[in-house]
Amino acid sequence: MHGSMGKVATRFFEFDNPKSPLKLRVGGKLSRYTLAYEMYGQMNADRSNVILVFHAMTGSQHAAGMNRRIPGVGRLWTEEMHVGWWDEFIGPGRALDTRKFCVICANYLGGCYGSTGPGSINPKTQRPWGPAFPVLRMVDIVESQLKLLDALGVKKLHAVVGASVGGYLCLVLATRHPNRVKTVVPIATGVETTINQRILNFEQISAIESDAHFNGGDYYGGLHPDTGLARARRIAHKTFVSLEALRERARSEVLRRQTPHGWYRMNHPIESYMWHQGEKFVQRFDANTYLRIVDAWQWFNLPDEAEARNLSEAFARCRRQEFLVFSMDSDGAFPTHDQSKLVHLLKQARVPVMWITVHTDKGHDAFLLEPRLFTPHLMQVLNR
Repeated sequence: MHGSMGKVATRFFEFDNPKSPLKLRVGGKLSRYTLAYEMYGQMNADRSNVILVFHAMTGSQHAAGMNRRIPGVGRLWTEEMHVGWWDEFIGPGRALDTRKFCVICANYLGGCYGSTGPGSINPKTQRPWGPAFPVLRMVDIVESQLKLLDALGVKKLHAVVGASVGGYLCLVLATRHPNRVKTVVPIATGVETTINQRILNFEQISAIESDAHFNGGDYYGGLHPDTGLARARRIAHKTFVSLEALRERARSEVLRRQTPHGWYRMNHPIESYMWHQGEKFVQRFDANTYLRIVDAWQWFNLPDEAEARNLSEAFARCRRQEFLVFSMDSDGAFPTHDQSKLVHLLKQARVPVMWITVHTDKGHDAFLLEPRLFTPHLMQVLNR
């Protein structure tokens, strides 16, 4: 059943503080920015029942319920975005139970779904920021959302939950601000950028930047680098879905024979399926946002961003927290080895941790597709 929360609306947090701007790790300062966010359930009197959810790389603030339109987002808000991406996890009686908890999810700074990003208007030039948008690190995304929590009067989160790249953000928040969260739930993530991820990410960056229409990132007035962005999505997509699931999904006929760039004729449903994934994605995402987030991923350095000397020191701060770490045994993007390293470091630092490996043939995307495999464990830890 979809839309358990019914109709929901995106809200906008306007940060405007020239005296105390958001200090970015690399790219200077932002004295003004907007974060698009959604809230499900009610905060209790002392605001201690809040769960912050970090979306994955190409996700949005719209995690649950039905939202058909977001002011200012325009054509990127395609039909596939209307039902929240974690709709079966958030709501009354669900894993993140809105009868008990208030769940908040915000679109990343640098995003393209209502938060200030490269496609937003730069107040100094009155034109889209484009390539002039500041360089971002994971810590900047976390700090921008903490300013939202400050504005809402939330001093300490009941929990922070994030999957994939969103899991990095969980770890940054937990280690950098240990007093601001009680329970930490990183799903299908790791403590570093692996060599395999670096190679795949670099291929994606190259695909976008070599598109004839990319124009150094200054493309908003003309044709967008859709060919490059679609290619980047196909490179990434093969790590999100297990080969078994790809075989299942691509069983139908070949939808399109000819690639528009040459003489090659597609002859297998898997080619057609992957082609379609790229074409569908460019309808709903911005290439500059994609590059900013992939760049933050390539430079991700947890000790650095937590302002610790090393990983052991970073996690030693988390002894008063409780961790629930999820792996998926068919994950090609963040294999089980990545969570094994995280759990080993937590145990070494004497941090209470429960590690669950979900057995699934859905690959990395299982955290979006199979709520029944995650819900009992989430409920057990969150409802304590």
